Amino acid sequence: MIRTLPMPFDSAAPRGHATGILLMLAAVLLFSLNDVLGKWLVATYAVGQVMVLRSLASLVVLSPLAWRSLRAARFRVERPGLQAARVLLGAAEAACFYWSVGHMPLADAMTYWMAAPIMVTALAALFLGERVGLRQWGLVLLGFLGVAVALGADFAGPLLPALVALCGALLYSLFLLSSRQLRRTPDVVLACFQMLGGLAVGLVLLGIGGWRAPDVVDLALLLMLGLVATLGHMGVTRALKLAPASVVVPYQYSFLLWAALFGWLVWGDVPGPALLAGAVLIVGAGLLLFRDQQRG
Repeated sequence: MIRTLPMPFDSAAPRGHATGILLMLAAVLLFSLNDVLGKWLVATYAVGQVMVLRSLASLVVLSPLAWRSLRAARFRVERPGLQAARVLLGAAEAACFYWSVGHMPLADAMTYWMAAPIMVTALAALFLGERVGLRQWGLVLLGFLGVAVALGADFAGPLLPALVALCGALLYSLFLLSSRQLRRTPDVVLACFQMLGGLAVGLVLLGIGGWRAPDVVDLALLLMLGLVATLGHMGVTRALKLAPASVVVPYQYSFLLWAALFGWLVWGDVPGPALLAGAVLIVGAGLLLFRDQQRG
């Protein structure tokens, strides 16, 4: 997955709002297709192999753009230590995602990942000293209640995939926080660093899961992982340039709709009532938190 924290956008022409919304919806669809491909492929190939080929495909597209940005900045990298931490967080989060979706329904996994913005609010208040009011803390608790409800839905089956997904969501929230501290680094450079980290971690994991020679079709699908996610990343970036974050970001929650639809069409997975209730609480709390942050 290539996902970055949306930055606030101060103004945009209203006529660009509809285009921005459509681009955001298209980007979310691309990310969702990427997640479906990932879940499909980890049923056959090791997580390390999936990460290596996904990262290589993405780097083919991103490297020339990142090189140009770095040359323009005279190869000055903002806060190298934080960049390295962000890369490790992103790679570990991706590994958790691909492992968890290989062992649980896609909609279940995405429900936990949608809790990341709520975790970001809590972590920013606890560790970065950001001011969070009582109402926002109440929404954070509401979101965590949604996580607890969703987690309770997984008690009937193996609990480890749910815990790995929850760990992945926490890693993703830390990844978002670190991204937020690197606002001066070009978006394409951040994405390129992220893919380099994914490549490194994937190579390490190959020692555990091994390598299986893919046929032509599977190789094409493995390479499409990185290409589709890169196009989605570019769509999000462009959407945020055409319309304010307050207009387009809420449409990212359509992830859950696509996850439920594709999970049903491809694997016959139907979310249970407890998971749906947890998802409603998480999405509701996330949207209200985002609205409060935009007003503040």
